[in-house]
Amino acid sequence: MSDKKCSHHKSKKKKIVRRCCAGLLIFLFLALLAILIVWAVLQPKKPRFILQDTTIFTFNVSAPNIFSTSIQTTIYARNPNKRIGIYYDNMRIYTTYHNQQITYYTQIPSVYQGRKDVNIWSPFVYGNNVPIAPYNGPGLSEDQQNGGVWLDFKIDGRVKWKVGTITTGHYHLHVTCSAYVPFGDRPGDQPAYGGIMVGNNAVKYQLAKDCDVSV
Repeated sequence: MSDKKCSHHKSKKKKIVRRCCAGLLIFLFLALLAILIVWAVLQPKKPRFILQDTTIFTFNVSAPNIFSTSIQTTIYARNPNKRIGIYYDNMRIYTTYHNQQITYYTQIPSVYQGRKDVNIWSPFVYGNNVPIAPYNGPGLSEDQQNGGVWLDFKIDGRVKWKVGTITTGHYHLHVTCSAYVPFGDRPGDQPAYGGIMVGNNAVKYQLAKDCDVSV
């Protein structure tokens, strides 16, 4: 008689466990389905970045593989979403030449960007006596003598989306702003391509280049 009771209790426990598991799976499925439906309705869009201008303070190849520079950039970032806010975290900007990093990382402050809002940052990208590949040194010198150089200003960071009171997890953000940066700050030269003298041997250039954004 006791064996029958034990088996009955075990069977009852199994049924309860199965029902709990089934209920949990159904709840998770419905929650995931709701998130997908909301996401599809909202149709989140990537933020838009524009490299507005650069100001060149120094740009010098002192040896075949030693490079120093100081460039201030103006970055425009816009949230195109009507219902979604964006958190920007751990943002840092740097410069590359022929796929080699030629400046240090510069941190951009974390910020929340509301719906349809715009943020403008003006960070400096710089490097003092940075070792570069031997073939890139002559290339930079030659480009400078020829009047301009193609540079990639890159931003790496993380973003979170905010919908109402719900905030998602972090997503990686990669931004690449490719621009031809002219030179007109050599002694006796006039600034080229509409450059404006803003200080001793410093020239500011309006670029207005759209950046490639990947999230």
